[in-house]
Amino acid sequence: MGWVWWIVAVVAVAWALAYFYAPLWLWTLVAGVALVFAASTWPVLAQVLIAVAFLAPAILLNVRVLRRTLLTRPVFRLFAKIMPPMSDTEREALEAGTVWWEAELFAGRPRWKKLFAVPPPKLSAEEQAFIDGPVDELCRMLDDWVITHERRDLPPEVWRFLKDKGFFGMIIPKKYGGLEFSALAHSEVVLKVASRSITAAVTVMVPNSLGPAELLLRYGTEEQKNHYLPRLARGEEVPCFGLTSPDAGSDAANIPDRGVLCRSEFQGKPDVLGIRLNWEKRYITLGPVATVIGLAFRLYDPDKLLGQEEDLGITLALIPRDTPGVRIGARHNPIDIPFQNGPNWGENVFIPMDWVIGGREYIGRGWHMLMDCLAAGRSISLPSLSTGAGKIASRATGGYARVRKQFKVPIGRFEGIEEALSRIAGYTYLMDAARTLTARAVDLGEQPAVASAIVKYQLTEHMRKVVNDAMDIQGGAGICLGPRNFMGRVYQALPISITVEGANILTRALIIYGQGAVRCHPYVLTEMRAVANSDRARGLADFDRAFFAHIGFVISNALRALWLGVTNAYLVRAPIAGPGKRYCQKLTRVSTAFALISDMAMLTLGGALKRKERISARFADVLSYMYLASAVIKRFEDQGRPADDLPVMRWAADYAIHQAEKTLVVIIKNFPNKFLAWFLGGLMFPAGRRYHVPSDRLGHECAALLLAPSPARDRLTAGVFVSRNPKDVTGRIEDALPKVIAAEPLERKLAQLVAEKPILHGDHAGQVREALARGLVSEDEAGMLRAAHEARRAVITVDHFDTL
Repeated sequence: MGWVWWIVAVVAVAWALAYFYAPLWLWTLVAGVALVFAASTWPVLAQVLIAVAFLAPAILLNVRVLRRTLLTRPVFRLFAKIMPPMSDTEREALEAGTVWWEAELFAGRPRWKKLFAVPPPKLSAEEQAFIDGPVDELCRMLDDWVITHERRDLPPEVWRFLKDKGFFGMIIPKKYGGLEFSALAHSEVVLKVASRSITAAVTVMVPNSLGPAELLLRYGTEEQKNHYLPRLARGEEVPCFGLTSPDAGSDAANIPDRGVLCRSEFQGKPDVLGIRLNWEKRYITLGPVATVIGLAFRLYDPDKLLGQEEDLGITLALIPRDTPGVRIGARHNPIDIPFQNGPNWGENVFIPMDWVIGGREYIGRGWHMLMDCLAAGRSISLPSLSTGAGKIASRATGGYARVRKQFKVPIGRFEGIEEALSRIAGYTYLMDAARTLTARAVDLGEQPAVASAIVKYQLTEHMRKVVNDAMDIQGGAGICLGPRNFMGRVYQALPISITVEGANILTRALIIYGQGAVRCHPYVLTEMRAVANSDRARGLADFDRAFFAHIGFVISNALRALWLGVTNAYLVRAPIAGPGKRYCQKLTRVSTAFALISDMAMLTLGGALKRKERISARFADVLSYMYLASAVIKRFEDQGRPADDLPVMRWAADYAIHQAEKTLVVIIKNFPNKFLAWFLGGLMFPAGRRYHVPSDRLGHECAALLLAPSPARDRLTAGVFVSRNPKDVTGRIEDALPKVIAAEPLERKLAQLVAEKPILHGDHAGQVREALARGLVSEDEAGMLRAAHEARRAVITVDHFDTL
């Protein structure tokens, strides 16, 4: 019986060592001590044989010189043969930006203290004043029907206001005349404007996202900064950036636009060293009105004017619109959302070398520059626009569902409508949490490459779901465009947000996991760099450390996955109390399972994994939903765990964790190696799936949150423009909602009256007169009934036109 307990103790210790990812030397020490105790009563010959059998591999594994020579070197050579060569553009794309919280989730053992140590998002007094002042004033100026249907553009006074108030210079430092706002403030401005007009939001977004200003700030010469940044901040220059070419599309690293180094006369000066450019660009936002074009092109040096290389790589330059040879096309019509967007061309355009962004030092480094800037810009622009759409849908559609009646009850009380409303509320909470968390990361100095792709993809997709649900709730009123329709243009704009800054299909299938698997993994990038290192001795040493640590990492995650599956992660420690703690535990379990199966996929598929886009996309989904769920927990904690927000927080967290777990199961079902899939399924889900869709009770509570004014509703929709004007597109709902709610008890009296006197059915004025005559309501109450009826009619009225 003693041997049984001895074996149990040995297994328990080994399990603990693996679970806590003990170093190799500690494994060796513990194993040695266990053998000494176990063999203490054995014959001397047996002890000698056991000692030799143990010491030989122990010395081989722990003496690095021996290990590298006898074990690591053959593996290193094999990796060097089978690993596909990495181009410069691939390397620059992989290494662009930084990794942050998403790396913790990828590694399988998230350090929750790191997340909760991030200070809550907060605007400065100056930023809040700008949002409460100029941004609100701008929103009052915007009439989306006039913009989209009548003018097909922003009115001149709006363009002037945007320039005069510094909307185009939010990211530019004050020393250049800009506002120097935080990423969070930039996000809040876009969100509020987007809740009023997609056209205006896009116009504000572009100069502050991927474009000349950000590129100049990071890479421009002092002369370029001093010339352009003050002019951009004042709106004297309107920028655009030309990246997308007809023949390249999303394969921007292979743009066909060409520049050739040469000498030519320029502005009266002979023999100027410069670049002869030819290009064709399309889908360029602000292109039709831009005064300066940021341009990406591939630069060649056939005459070896700068060295021995002919293909110098992708290069970026700033080109004034009036440069000879530049041609600006007419406008594209992006789904009838008339922000300024169009093609441009250049034919034999000569520019001097000092127009290259950053000067000669940055020739050929354009791809890295673009990837770095996109990592931050993509974190803010479209996530903010998407969240703005979610918030206005939550507020306006929720109000509409309370005001609109069918079968004598508000449509928001129907369970079918409730289900859609609960999704709108839950998705909006999730979107806002991810938006603010990612903007906070940027403000802390991160350039979150993977997280930015996650929020761009996931928030635009959830915007699509929210808007579709809102349209379904509105029914016929939603599909009839006009000044009263508050969701129609947002619905039309959905494909724009899905497509720009990286089409979502490609972002999901190639970028999130393709970049995340390398950047977020603790060891893969080190292994890849080691194999590519021209210093073979240094490369072998780096590979040795990473490779054996990687092996321990996989073993640890395998045992952790089984333990967390058996215990359902109840024993995982979390640095918070309250409802968020349990969700941290669940996410830790999902994270560990994800890390394990991710390593198995990379091991069995190798370089082919990036061509298995369905599998890669599903891995991207798991990583994305873990990020979204952790953002939800963080938001709830940052806001002080308000009890009224608990239903929508639980709904969003349950939804995201369920989606992550479900997708892991789908990965296993479609894993190419069926035996390994069966084995992994047993490790990860020993008791089956644990995490399910949000309950109907939670859904009911979330829907109810949207149907009446409350602090929770205000927190959920904070940041959108709220109009109190009863003639405004959303102001009608804000005006009607309290009137309708106040009149509901009185309307029940009218319903009883109609039951007694059916002739009054449909005659609201007659009902009120009869109720007054019978003494059922007072004069004041009659006034409340009339006001509610008029306000309801104003909300449900649909525009109609003599001609279209």
